[in-house]
Amino acid sequence: MQSPDLSGTKRPPSAARRVRRSRVQEGVPYPLGATWDGRGVNFALFSAHATKVELCLFDLNGRRELERIEMPEYTDEVWHGYLPDARPGTVYGYRVHGPYEPAAGHRFNPHKLLLDPYAKALVGSLRWNDALFGYRIDSRKEDLSFDRRDSAPAMLKCRVIDPAFTWGEDRAPKIPWERTIVYETHVRGHTMRHPLVAPVNRGTFAGLAQHEVIEHIKGLGVTAVELMPVHAFIDDRYLVEQGLRNYWGYNTIGFFAPDPRYLSIPFVNEFKEMVARLHDAGLEVILDVVYNHTAEGNERGPTLSFRGIDNASYYRLLPDDPRYYINDTGTGNTFNLSHPRVLQLVLDSLRYWAGEMRVDGFRFDLATILGREAHGFDPSSGFFDAVRQDPVLARAKLIAEPWDIGPGGYQVGNFPPGWAEWNDRYRDTVRAFWRGDAGRLPELATRLSASGDLYARRGRRPWVSVNFVTAHDGFTLHDLVSYNDKHNQANGEDNRDGHSHNLSWNHGVEGPTSDAGVAALRERQKRNLLATLLLSLGTPMLLAGDELGRSQRGNNNPYCQDNETTWIDWSAIDEDGAALAEFVRELIAIRQAYPVLHRNRFLTGEYDAELDVKDVTWLTPAATEMGPEQWGDVHARCIGALLDGRAQPSGIHQVGADATLLLILNAHHEAVPFRLPEVVGGSAWLCLIDTAAPRRNDPPTVVSGAEYEVTGRALLLFALKPERCTRQTLQSLAELIQRESHGG
Repeated sequence: MQSPDLSGTKRPPSAARRVRRSRVQEGVPYPLGATWDGRGVNFALFSAHATKVELCLFDLNGRRELERIEMPEYTDEVWHGYLPDARPGTVYGYRVHGPYEPAAGHRFNPHKLLLDPYAKALVGSLRWNDALFGYRIDSRKEDLSFDRRDSAPAMLKCRVIDPAFTWGEDRAPKIPWERTIVYETHVRGHTMRHPLVAPVNRGTFAGLAQHEVIEHIKGLGVTAVELMPVHAFIDDRYLVEQGLRNYWGYNTIGFFAPDPRYLSIPFVNEFKEMVARLHDAGLEVILDVVYNHTAEGNERGPTLSFRGIDNASYYRLLPDDPRYYINDTGTGNTFNLSHPRVLQLVLDSLRYWAGEMRVDGFRFDLATILGREAHGFDPSSGFFDAVRQDPVLARAKLIAEPWDIGPGGYQVGNFPPGWAEWNDRYRDTVRAFWRGDAGRLPELATRLSASGDLYARRGRRPWVSVNFVTAHDGFTLHDLVSYNDKHNQANGEDNRDGHSHNLSWNHGVEGPTSDAGVAALRERQKRNLLATLLLSLGTPMLLAGDELGRSQRGNNNPYCQDNETTWIDWSAIDEDGAALAEFVRELIAIRQAYPVLHRNRFLTGEYDAELDVKDVTWLTPAATEMGPEQWGDVHARCIGALLDGRAQPSGIHQVGADATLLLILNAHHEAVPFRLPEVVGGSAWLCLIDTAAPRRNDPPTVVSGAEYEVTGRALLLFALKPERCTRQTLQSLAELIQRESHGG
C-alpha cells in the first residue's frame, strides 16, 4: 500500500488556534523522555523510521492543544529538542510522521496523539473512540485503510515531573532470600473496603501506606509486599462496553508512569511515600511488571504509543508478512526485546523503579518472552545477560513467571542463576495431595524439598522455587476448598474463560454451606494448605486475603471484576477468618525461628557417612524409612519428613546445630497412627502444629517410639525435645516464636 498524501490534510481546530511560540533549542539525545534539569526540559524520542516528529503541548488539564513544535534535531535515531521555558507540570504528547505501510510493518499516522514511552506521569483518562485507531474501523480495507481524525481529545497525555523527593533515612530492608516470604496483593483491592482508610485514599498508594494497613501485613510476619501491576494500563474497549474494567492491570501502556487511578493526588511521589513507609516497617516492595506486550493489541488495535512511534522496531512481526504480529503472549502482540532500543527501554524502566522509586524487586509476567531470541528461549539472551551485569538490577530480587503460550514456552527450571521462579509444579502437587489424589507421595516429597529436580544446578539455591498454592490467577484459598468448578459468569464470557483444571474440592457442597461438618473440614484443609506452604523449603508466596478466608464466589479469573468480588472486605472478617490469620502468624513465626525450615541448601536425603546423618529421611507411619515399595504404593496418603538438625547447614563440612523437626502429612480421610521415631539427641517430641487442633494452649509432648493418632486430613509438626531440655529452655523457645510472630 502506498503512503497516503497528508499534505492537504486539515489540522484539528485546536491546532489552528495556536498562538504560543516556545523557544526551542537543539537539546541532547540522552536521556530519552522528558527531563527537567532545573532550567528547562529536554525532550528525546527514539524512532528509527519516522520522517518528522512533532511535540504537542497542552493546557494543564490536557484538554486543549496549545502548540506543536517540530523536533529540531535527529541524532542516532533519536529526535530531540530543548525547551528552556518548560517546567515540571508541562503536559505533552507526540505526533510522529512517516510511511503508513502496514504490509511493510509501518503504521505512522500523525493524526494520532502518542504517549511518550518514557513518560513519568500521565494526565486524564483514555475515552474509547474510533479516532484512537490508525485505520478506519468501518472500512472494507480494514487496517490497510487510513484514518485522519484527531485522537487527542480521547487520549491520555504525558506530564513532565520534578523527581525531587526527600527520602530521609530510608533504607532498603535487604531481607536475605532464604528469609523472604512474599505477600501478593492489589493496590486497589486491598483497601477499597478498609473501614480505617479515608474514602479519598481507598484503592491508592496512600491507602496502602496507612499505618493500620501496614500493621496487618507486618503483623503476619511476611517480609515482602508484591504489588500487582501499577504501571499505567488501559481498560480494554470490549470490557468498558460491558461496564467492566481491566482490574488486574496486565495491559500496560506506560512502563515508567504509575497508573493515575492509584494516585489520590496527581503527584507520583505518593508512590515513593508508600515505599518509604513499607521500608520503615521492614517490608520489601516487589512490583509485578509486564514487559512482554502492550495495550495496543494486534493489527486491529488502537494507535496509542509504540505502534505510531515505530511499529517495526517495538513489536515482533511475522517475518514473511510484517502486517501481522507474533502473538506469543495471547494478547495480540509481543514486545521485541531483540531490538537494542526496546531492550534499553525495558532496562531503563527497571533501573528507574529500582533506583529512583527504590523498589526491591520485580516479578516478570510471562517472563519466557524476555528470553526469546530468533531461535527461541535462551537463558543467555541479551536481556538476561544485560540484567546480570547491571550494578543496580543485580541487587534486586528477580522472579520469573516462567511460561508463555508460544512454542517452547514452558521453561520452569530453565532461567539463569540469580532468578527465582514461580513453581506451578509445587502448586499442583500440593493441591492434588490434599484433595486426596492417589500416587502423589514421590512428587510431594520433591516439592517440599524445594524441587531440586528443577533447580539444583548451576549453583542455584532452594529460594529459587517460589512456592504457592494460590495466586491472583485462580481460586482464592477459601474457594479452592469450596468449589469443584469455576463460576465466571460475571465476566461476560459464558464461563468459558479461566482454567478448568483447578485441582479443587468442594468437600461435598458447591459453594457456601450451612453444614457445620463441611465448614469445619474446609477450615482444616485451609490450614493444611497454608502449613504445607509455609513449612516447605523454598520461598513461600501468600495471596492477600487468604489469611482471612476471602472468597471470590467461585470466580477463578476475576481480571475484570473491579468490585466487591475482588476487594477484601475487612469489616466482614468472622471468627474463622481471625483464627486463620492468627494461625498464619504462628506458622511464619515457627518458620523463621527454626533455621532448618529455611536452609539455603537443597534437601537430598543422601547419607553422609562421615557425619553419620541424613538431611531428610522420609518415613512411613511405622517410622521406617520409605523404600521403593512404599514410594510405589499409590494408595498411601500419609508420610513423614524427619529434618535432622545435625545435617551440615552450609558448604562447610561440619555437624549442624539446628533443631530437629518431624513433619507429618496425612491426606487420608481416616486417622492414621504414626510412630514418632527415636532420634539421636532427644527422647521426646514437642507438638508445635496440629491442624486438627490449632488452638491448644498446652501443646503435648510425646515420648519417642510412641504412636500418635494423626487425624484424617491433618498436618503436624514436631520439634525434638533435647535430652537436657528444661522448662526454662522450652519457655525460651516459646518466647522466641512469640517474638517472631510479632515482627521481633
